[in-house]
Amino acid sequence: MKLRYLFPFFDSSVNDWAFEARMLRWLTLLWLFVGLVALFSASYAVASHEAGSGLYYFRNQLIWIAIGLVGFSVVVHSPMDRLLSIADWMLLFALGLIMMTLIPGVGSTVNGATRWLALGPVAIQPSELIKPFLVMQSARVFGNWYRLNWSIRLTWVGIFAFVVGCILLQPNLSTAALCGLLVWMIALAGGLPFSYLMGAAGSGLCLAVLSVSVKSYQRRRIISFLNPWADPMQDGYQLIQSLLAVGSGGLFGSGFGLSTQKLFYLPIQTTDFIFSVYAEEFGLIGGLILLVLLATYTTFGLRVAIKTRNPVHRLVAMGTVTLLIGQSILNIGVTTGMLPTTGLPLPMISYGGSSMLASLFTAGLLVRVARESNTAEVISIDQASDTARENKARSPLSKA
Repeated sequence: MKLRYLFPFFDSSVNDWAFEARMLRWLTLLWLFVGLVALFSASYAVASHEAGSGLYYFRNQLIWIAIGLVGFSVVVHSPMDRLLSIADWMLLFALGLIMMTLIPGVGSTVNGATRWLALGPVAIQPSELIKPFLVMQSARVFGNWYRLNWSIRLTWVGIFAFVVGCILLQPNLSTAALCGLLVWMIALAGGLPFSYLMGAAGSGLCLAVLSVSVKSYQRRRIISFLNPWADPMQDGYQLIQSLLAVGSGGLFGSGFGLSTQKLFYLPIQTTDFIFSVYAEEFGLIGGLILLVLLATYTTFGLRVAIKTRNPVHRLVAMGTVTLLIGQSILNIGVTTGMLPTTGLPLPMISYGGSSMLASLFTAGLLVRVARESNTAEVISIDQASDTARENKARSPLSKA
């Protein structure tokens, strides 16, 4: 791969890509730009107070984006089969990192959850990094389901369940639920029997109920979601401030940089609740524009899934769209009070290195599938001969 391909803005090969690949690439870059604009405004005041520089979070995000874009370019220029061939090992490596967070004294605890590993001055969140590899390996397993023996099937289903369980123990119910739903959706698209899918869904629901029953803070989140004004200064405070931000934006918003709620009223305004600041500053029109961007991205992603001939690649495309767009909708649903409060970031927009790297890697997978979707299907010589004989037998000239 040529060195200049590592930098998307200097990639001269783009003109030779399929139309969907080019559009998805530009939509990804546009999504990143919207995220930088939103983060600059949402983080400036809190960064000035916490770090002494209003550009602290913005600069860090630029560094992560630069690293992520290099990874994006590597994925885009790597054959899909080569990427899939390492998916199992990368998934197991990321799972090992998640397990390390559960070791006392190794994982970093923030707000009662141990989800991070400190690597010097940098903290990574393995439960974010595992998502694209979960998509790839799930696509490999369920795309080849009927070719695998039962020992391999059960081994990988067990590993997927173990991943969800480890994330749940951090505790991180929202990410565990998202990962479980992601694997389930890929299995559904892969054509697994309905009885298997319903059994898995029932098991996941029981596990979620058990987690909520044991973890009191998760129970309080659901209760505060149903009626945040019952405890406006504690459990309901965050959602109320988010609703005030979204509601005060009106039709056209207060204007870029003019949000009131970001001035130490709205907690976690740079990550989980960054959409609240965006909605306050850009209003209903700005929110609809972002939704149109997500809908356009979804449309092109599904076009790629429909056009690709390889069943595993098709599942990768569907999984990436489900991950990026599904997580975005869940985040927006939380900030607008339509869903219980979770810890899911808004892809490409929320502050955080692990989320940004995972999002760009996932987007790169979709673009790579789009690049390969128009390639001719490779068949054996015997298959070609059989097809030619069948076509000849059906030809009216052969019956003359």
